[in-house]
Amino acid sequence: MFDYIDRVVVTSMFVYIERDWGITHTQSGMLVSAVYWSIVALTFPISILVDRWSRRKTIGVMAVLWSIATALCALTGNFTQLLFTRILIGIGEAGYAPGGTAILAALYPQEKRARFIGLWNASIPLGTAIGIALGGLIAARLGWKHAFGIVALPGFIVAILFFFIKDYKTIDLSPANNSNSKKKMSTGELFGEFIKKPSLILTYFGIAAVVFVTTSMITWLPSYFQETQNLDSKTAGLRASLVMILAIVGAPLGGYLSDRWRKYKIRARLLFPTITTGISAVLLFMGFNLLTGHTQYICFLFFGVLVTAFISAAAAVTQDVVHAGLRAVSYSLAVVVQNLLGASTAPVVIGAIWDRSDIETAMSILPAVLVLGAILFFIASRYYERDLSKVAVVNLEVAD
Repeated sequence: MFDYIDRVVVTSMFVYIERDWGITHTQSGMLVSAVYWSIVALTFPISILVDRWSRRKTIGVMAVLWSIATALCALTGNFTQLLFTRILIGIGEAGYAPGGTAILAALYPQEKRARFIGLWNASIPLGTAIGIALGGLIAARLGWKHAFGIVALPGFIVAILFFFIKDYKTIDLSPANNSNSKKKMSTGELFGEFIKKPSLILTYFGIAAVVFVTTSMITWLPSYFQETQNLDSKTAGLRASLVMILAIVGAPLGGYLSDRWRKYKIRARLLFPTITTGISAVLLFMGFNLLTGHTQYICFLFFGVLVTAFISAAAAVTQDVVHAGLRAVSYSLAVVVQNLLGASTAPVVIGAIWDRSDIETAMSILPAVLVLGAILFFIASRYYERDLSKVAVVNLEVAD
């Protein structure tokens, strides 16, 4: 939750930063993208540290770094300095998602994995909504720089707590198949855990498509409300945060429903994202093109529930079809793809289109991106059962 508060608090303060420093919408988008540039660059090497050293220690160090970087944003004096400190936030956050996903995958059996990852992912919309709302509220009353300093403080407390959570011992990568033989996994077998599994690769890209849309909404929905409905930044931020916070329902509900469906259909963890992402595309198209006023906002609220319902099942897939000793690496690859093609690209792309036209035109591309994501999830579902059968069975031990 605090990860995402620190990440998105800047979005509802764009109007103040643009006014004070005279920057463009594209540059505002870069302040969001900068976090994801760092994550893309560092999440894979850090995930190796996570898998081969310690989940809890790595996450604890990461939380300290991103909290310090957030506090430093309050001391910046120009766009370049703020951009650099936002890059530092991404350095701190690079190892959190892979490490956290690996811990949860270890704590719960495969048949319950999606629902608990769903509960964890519910903190994303909660943190997003709090960050958007706090940014606009604090900026209006105290000034936008104060917002960075205030939201940075809780992260230090969370960082300390990470060192006391339950973790598992680092796993020997020797068992490369379902037998009990102890042969060392070759380089080819290590790469094969990822590149020879179509369900995994397609899931990575499907996640990226949805993340492109959710990041665009997180970044630009407050501005959309300000531009199209003449709302002040505080009201626009609160309205946008309510849309995104409803994912707190969608993420855990999606995990629960996909786990229930999986009892009867093994492909459910990819068929469920296909359905919810497709419906989300329809809702977003209606909201941007066919509806106005209260009916438009109600449509956006339903979209907020459904759009992140996919994440629990899709994240579980990234853990299901790889060796247990490579789970953090697997999710780090998902993070690289989703941030390179989705989160880091979306704010700049939408901002650039807005600079050349208007925000309505910029946001109108998003339903098509969701349709692409639904297609990728459906194709991935055709390979899931085959890829699952290739995974080695490994017993985990609790670390001291």
